[in-house]
Amino acid sequence: MLDLARNDILSLYTSLPLLLELDDVINRSKFAARLKVAGVSANELILGYAALATTVVPASIGQVVSADPDDDAVLACAVAAGADAIVSGDTHLLDLAAYASIPVLPAAILLDQLDL
Repeated sequence: MLDLARNDILSLYTSLPLLLELDDVINRSKFAARLKVAGVSANELILGYAALATTVVPASIGQVVSADPDDDAVLACAVAAGADAIVSGDTHLLDLAAYASIPVLPAAILLDQLDL
């Protein structure tokens, strides 16, 4: 997905709440070894992603994912961006199948659909 975005084949969208969550998650100790192998710091990774994605102000939506309310930030971002798809491996989001007529797909399925 990142390579496709770098080559202007698809667009990525994010929001401040999603970037803050990424910062929280990527700085967890379980990712330290992966970051070291990749030769990148958590901050460099986040800044690189933020530069690649278009940042939007999240839409105001009600609670949708009661099992994990943080997932609502993904939905709010997608609505604000007018996204064609939400790409996620998160089971709570995938269980929705779609939100506001925006399909929720794992990356592999979207890549198959793009038929690149």
